[in-house]
Amino acid sequence: MCRLFAVTSEEPRSPIMAIQALDVMREGHDGSGVGLYLSDLGGPFEELKGAPILSGIFTNEGLKRLDQFMINIGFMTKYKLSIKIPKNPPPGVPKRDMYLIRAYEYPETWEGLSQDELNYRLMMIRIQLRQMGDEKQDMIVYSFWPDSIMLKELGDPLTVAEFLRLDREELQARVIMAQGRQNTNYAINLYACHPFFIQGIASMTNGENTAFVPIREFLSSRGFPGYIGYNSDSEVFTHILHFTLNRLGLGLEAYKHIITPLQDADLDQHPDGGLLKQLKHSCRRLIIDGPNCVIGCLPDKTVFMVQDRKKLRPGVVGGREGLFAFSSEICGLDAAIPDRDKSKDFQPMHLDTVIVRPDRQEVKICNQMEPLPLPH
Repeated sequence: MCRLFAVTSEEPRSPIMAIQALDVMREGHDGSGVGLYLSDLGGPFEELKGAPILSGIFTNEGLKRLDQFMINIGFMTKYKLSIKIPKNPPPGVPKRDMYLIRAYEYPETWEGLSQDELNYRLMMIRIQLRQMGDEKQDMIVYSFWPDSIMLKELGDPLTVAEFLRLDREELQARVIMAQGRQNTNYAINLYACHPFFIQGIASMTNGENTAFVPIREFLSSRGFPGYIGYNSDSEVFTHILHFTLNRLGLGLEAYKHIITPLQDADLDQHPDGGLLKQLKHSCRRLIIDGPNCVIGCLPDKTVFMVQDRKKLRPGVVGGREGLFAFSSEICGLDAAIPDRDKSKDFQPMHLDTVIVRPDRQEVKICNQMEPLPLPH
């Protein structure tokens, strides 16, 4: 099993907070890798909310190719974070030339584009850069999106954090998602490390999805170029969420109805039974088979947790006004927010979606047996 931790805070926090929570849960991960997603950024990136930020790992030659590519399509560097790397990485951490976090100015020719077109073009640039990196093994591109930073690396999470000095002010954020990896493959591909990301949507999973193949085939057949990759069976959770929100036009509360639909007898009694039966039938190939605990973040900075029907992966949510955390284990929650009212901690069951909205005032519990809120 992997271990997951996410925090949503009114004030920017250091990713070290999440890394330390993973460290107390280290019996649940083997130190083979760590992934971080940062959004609602603080520090110097806070003033660059609309600027797309590129996150990845590059060789020196890859960096030259990146610079030429971005110049050719009209993107100019607005701000960059230089992570100076010691010559000798700690045991278990590969030697790299460059970890890159760079914010860009949009090309002048992009002025006046609709938000949908802007989002599409940013995604396509990320895909093209990833393909370029795959060809020559000189760049790994995790994200290219405003107000978003992703870092992934092999090795023990705390060791990696100290090596890269992740406690720096430039990396503070109000939403932080972190995964401590349990390697279930013989060779580790960093694209298989959680969290996963597409167009402002991120998610990470503890578990296994044995329904991966039919889900991948369904998504790949939708004609949407962003539904690719799938180095991990958990990446489909991010894409199903994207499909639910952007292609079906439904809200977060509908996500569980897609991945874990109700039994037919329950649908007969449900106030939205007709709609939900149609969804269950048309999206039946998106039904997951766990066990899985999923933590995710939406573009508006809403953070959530869901379980599948088997409910065999731990998960707990707790905190106080202005600061809430989502954790695989209570000890991780204790390490991050020890001064909370622990009687209000909530461990979701198979019908629940636990939601903390961007105002970060309360934990909201949505149950699948309740009426489905329709989008405005």
